[in-house]
Amino acid sequence: MAGQQGGYRQPRTPAPVSGPGALSKRTDGGPTEGMSSPVNTQAPKYMPGLGYGKGGENMANEQSAPLAGNPVTSVPAPELVPLSAPTMRPNEPITTGVNIGPGPGSEAMPSLPNIQSTPSMTMRRLAQFDDSGMAELLYRRLADSGN
Repeated sequence: MAGQQGGYRQPRTPAPVSGPGALSKRTDGGPTEGMSSPVNTQAPKYMPGLGYGKGGENMANEQSAPLAGNPVTSVPAPELVPLSAPTMRPNEPITTGVNIGPGPGSEAMPSLPNIQSTPSMTMRRLAQFDDSGMAELLYRRLADSGN
């Protein structure tokens, strides 16, 4: 029979046996089995504030079409210099950037950007680094309300 669909299919990464209750694990290889590349998705979450009976409908929609995960997976940590390390600028006076003593004064310091940030702009930037998706939901609510 050509094009058979039914019958047993050997999972690619099976668990030998599923445990009981809370220790149970999938034995069929998971929802991404057979896909060309693993998909980074967010787990479905309950969204408070919906009308009566809409929460379950929303969960069903999220489970049928999961949200894409955040493309930014991690932020590299800055290189930390211990306080006991020798100076990295041995020829620079300690008073550089201050209007007293040797060295250039405050005119040598870069000026601060004059950005008038709104709450929605702040949440939009924060959403880039939030894997849970909650910051993006808050951003969308703020943007819809005009903040």
